[in-house]
Amino acid sequence: MYAHKGFPRAAGQPVLVDFERSIFDRASYSDGRGSVMRRDDTGKGVAVRFRRLLTGTNPVAPGKSREMVEHLTAEKSASTVLVIGGGAIGAGADALYAAPNVRIIGTDVYASPNTQVVADGHFLPFRDEMFDAVWIQAVLEHVLDPPAVVEEIYRVLKPGGLVYADTPFIQQVHEQAYDFTRFTLSGHRWLFRRFEEIDSGPVGGAGKALVWSIRYIALSLGLSTRMATLAALPFFWVRFADHFAKPGPKADAASGVYFFGRRSERTLNAKDMLHYYKMKR
Repeated sequence: MYAHKGFPRAAGQPVLVDFERSIFDRASYSDGRGSVMRRDDTGKGVAVRFRRLLTGTNPVAPGKSREMVEHLTAEKSASTVLVIGGGAIGAGADALYAAPNVRIIGTDVYASPNTQVVADGHFLPFRDEMFDAVWIQAVLEHVLDPPAVVEEIYRVLKPGGLVYADTPFIQQVHEQAYDFTRFTLSGHRWLFRRFEEIDSGPVGGAGKALVWSIRYIALSLGLSTRMATLAALPFFWVRFADHFAKPGPKADAASGVYFFGRRSERTLNAKDMLHYYKMKR
């Protein structure tokens, strides 16, 4: 098909999407960017700032981005990191982008100044064992088949390559029709069962999840997105309760969860998951 039609381009970037198998249509890329909705890739817009004030920043990603850089620079002089869903730089991922000896290859389903290739994570257009690390932040809820995406991550990572993923657990639908899945901490670990864990845990607890819910109560009553955010702002302080939460209950009621690990030759089995839950208590 591509030999006859050629690849479309969005903002000058190649759109390497298998449209026969993807949720996205070729026609969606006729506007020069390919975004199915309005987006703020800078993170500096008023709406983004208000939501950040309400729900806070990602408390885990800054440390994990620094840790990933430390692992990479300790092991080799130069590394290449694939960022899936990198149209906007993820909250807390700044250290990864600032590292002088780390080359970032950004992909997303739309073109932006932070991407080099437009691609669908289900069918990554890269050869096997190409990357030293993969960063996939707040993306797996937006794909139809998360296990297929994780298999692609495994395929394109070099042996022992690193992966960081964070994904919602208790959060309402966002990104409209492009929102499909949530994960408990254990479910997220099982998703990455072919990887050796370095660390995993909650990203925000019940307090952050409650703030999300208060905003969505306002939305369900018919308030606009902006007015719902303003209505929930007086309750922003609730999320600070998460700083005092115990690890086990915090994970059981987490707003989101994360996994940081390495590609491995060993795969977890089903019975490992019972021990995993107890270990995280």
